[in-house]
Amino acid sequence: MNNVRPKLTMLTEEQIREVHDQTLTLLETIGVRVDSPSALEMLKNRVGSSMVNERTVRFPRELVEWAIKVAPRQIQMYDRRGNLRFTIGGTEDRTRFGIGVTALYYQEPHNDTPVLFERKHMRDMVRLGNKLPNYDMVSTVGIVRDVPEHLTDVYGSLEHFVNGTKPMVLLCSDEHKFNDVMEMFELLHGDLGEKPFIIPYFNPVSPLVMNEGTVDKMKVAIERGLPVIISNYSMSGATTPITPAGTIAVLLAELLAGLVIGQLYKEGAPMLLGMLPVYFDMKTLMNFYDPQSILVNIACSEMMAFYGIPHCGTSGSGTGWGMDLLAAETYWMNTLTFSFTKGGLAPFVGDTLGSKAISPLTFIYCNEIIDQTLRLSSGFQLDSASIGLSEIEKVGPGKSFVSAPTTLKKYKTGYYVNPIFQRWSMEKWQQAGQPHVQKVLSEYAIEYMKDMPAPEDHDELLAKGEEFISKLGKS
Repeated sequence: MNNVRPKLTMLTEEQIREVHDQTLTLLETIGVRVDSPSALEMLKNRVGSSMVNERTVRFPRELVEWAIKVAPRQIQMYDRRGNLRFTIGGTEDRTRFGIGVTALYYQEPHNDTPVLFERKHMRDMVRLGNKLPNYDMVSTVGIVRDVPEHLTDVYGSLEHFVNGTKPMVLLCSDEHKFNDVMEMFELLHGDLGEKPFIIPYFNPVSPLVMNEGTVDKMKVAIERGLPVIISNYSMSGATTPITPAGTIAVLLAELLAGLVIGQLYKEGAPMLLGMLPVYFDMKTLMNFYDPQSILVNIACSEMMAFYGIPHCGTSGSGTGWGMDLLAAETYWMNTLTFSFTKGGLAPFVGDTLGSKAISPLTFIYCNEIIDQTLRLSSGFQLDSASIGLSEIEKVGPGKSFVSAPTTLKKYKTGYYVNPIFQRWSMEKWQQAGQPHVQKVLSEYAIEYMKDMPAPEDHDELLAKGEEFISKLGKS
């Protein structure tokens, strides 16, 4: 077996060590603001009161190095049935993809019209993510808007839980409801930490703030034995320096501060670190992905590989007005480059319109992007059997390989076939009425979504969850 694979590298070993050193200097001299009173008290005891000025904590180098050393190098993720689905981290890791974005709107598949995101949309999109084969997980897809506002996270998380079995990346917008969601999941499932299938996702606030909600929710998750994601969303030129190098230093400092706090809560707690770097357009007041953003994501993956810490990166999302050319260019660029790195999670595929909306068309189209990029990044076999000199000799000069044994064996599986778009000649396309690709994609998606059965335990779990929420609403 001699598999050749394309690789994408960016930083030299010397540059990686320079970034690391500069980040440790930032943490030791500038520090990070910590808004959680309990975490602040813990840090005073561990780093010394001289390193704490009001809420700003400076982190000694040796403490950061300790946290990097004790954090797990690999994290095993299971599905809701207890089956091992994949391992994050390690030399054989590849990029794993998930749908979701915490959208406020849902784009109708027949005309792209945004409507308020409701429970039925959460139900359908979770089932769609579970059906599409190239997604490894389903992240929180949206914020349900047809329930009491104070119960949004609980109802949304219930639909997330009962409508699929793939690993879940969980986002809770209301920090006060996170523990309720954990208790509901324990009621429905039992011990969450034994074979973890849930990865809670938390954001620091750039620049250099570990906000109270993030830190306290992280503690709740770690105490339950769950792996957690610390990922920062930045806007270069606004919440981080406009230079990629400055952005990397600030974001990496936040991630390492979160790592230290997590390891102080529980040494050996499984954690993933990563960045969502975008730019801020001062004319339109919009954020957007740029090729430089993709480079920051690659650099972060290499820093995490250097640390031996599992990586959670960007999905390159949010640019389009639906599943259009704008969306496609960013999804392709991010998915392709990320697949050539040392691996990690890309958990947020599917959002559009500045991340305010999600579209099932995007989920379905990006499923094919992922398929092709994984085929590309997996390379091919380069050995004597694959070259097949004996078969080449039998066919001989000037003849065809159409009926060669290897062709007959592999022609159905040896190359990519798009299930959405046919390989038509110009004449065939004209005969079909010259359909636009957007129309073809829309019709395919609508038909595909007609068959999305619920898990067999859906009704039972939904009833238990509804009862839990009913009691919660009365308390």
